[in-house]
Amino acid sequence: MACTIKPEEIKRVKAMGFLHNKGTDLFSGRILTGYGKLTAAQLSVIAEAAEKFGSGEAVFTTRLTVEIPGIPLDQIEAFQAFLAGAGLETGGTGARVRPVVSCKGTTCRYGLIDTFALAQEIHERFFKGYHQVRLPHKFKIAVGGCPNNCVKPALNDVGIMGQRVPVLEEELCRGCRKCAVEAVCPMEASRPEEGRLRRDAERCNNCGRCVGACYFDAVKARTEGYRIFIGGRWGRKIVLGQPLTPIFTSREEVLSVIEKALLLFKDKGRTGERFSGLIERLGFEQAEALLLGDELLQRKAEILTKE
Repeated sequence: MACTIKPEEIKRVKAMGFLHNKGTDLFSGRILTGYGKLTAAQLSVIAEAAEKFGSGEAVFTTRLTVEIPGIPLDQIEAFQAFLAGAGLETGGTGARVRPVVSCKGTTCRYGLIDTFALAQEIHERFFKGYHQVRLPHKFKIAVGGCPNNCVKPALNDVGIMGQRVPVLEEELCRGCRKCAVEAVCPMEASRPEEGRLRRDAERCNNCGRCVGACYFDAVKARTEGYRIFIGGRWGRKIVLGQPLTPIFTSREEVLSVIEKALLLFKDKGRTGERFSGLIERLGFEQAEALLLGDELLQRKAEILTKE
C-alpha cells in the first residue's frame, strides 16, 4: 500500500526514534539499550510491546538498539508509555550523540577494562547529558575491551580500546628453549634472539596476553589503561581513526577527551560534516593538541550556546 502520512509528520516522529517503514503507514520504534545491556524483565516487556503494538518481531541494530517494526502512527505514544513502565525509552536518531556501543568487557577472557561501566558513564554524561546539543552531524562512540576490535573503535568518531602495555625486564629472561611469551603473543612481537627475549614495540598492540606468561616473571604490565581513536568512520566513505599519542590511565581522562571532542565538533564542525572531515580539515596534530589541552573546556559555556 502507498504511504498517506505527510513528510513533516514522518520527520517529527523520527526525532522521537520512530523510523518510517517504506511504502506503508507504519513505523519502527527504536528502543535504547543504553550501551547494549538489558535485564530479563526489560526483554520481556520488549517482546510484549512487539506483540501488542507492532509486527511481533524485534530487530537488533548495529548500534545495539532494538527496533520494533510495524507500529501505527496513532499507537506511538501508547508504545512509549508502555515501555516507560520498564525504564525503557525510544530515540537514537539525528545530528547528536548516538547510542554508545560496548563489547562485553571483563566477562571476556581477553577483556582489559570494564567496558560496561565506562559505557554507562558515557551514556549518562554524553548521550543523555548532551541530548539537546545540536551537532554538525551524528557522533558515534564505541568502547572496546581489548585490541581484538570486536566493536571496531577505530571506525567510530571516538573509540576507546583497553590497553595493557608490557615491559620486558631482560635480566630476568633465562633464554628458555621454548619461550612461553613467544607462544602466547598473537602479534609475533616477542621472540627469542641470541638466547634472550626481544620485544618489538612497533609490532606490539598492547593486548597484554604476554603479561605473566613468563615462568621467571620477565614480562610485567608497565601501564594499564585506554587508547583513544578519533575521526573514524564507517559507511559509504570509510576512514580509519587515528590514536591519540598517550595511553590514558584513568576513566576521568577518557571522559574529558570525549567531552572535548564533542565541543571541538560543535565549535569548528560545518553543518553536514562528519567528525572525520573536521579532523582532516584541521589536521590531526592540531586536533590532538586541542583534545589534550584545556581551551575547549574553558570555552564550554560559549561553545554550547553557539547557533
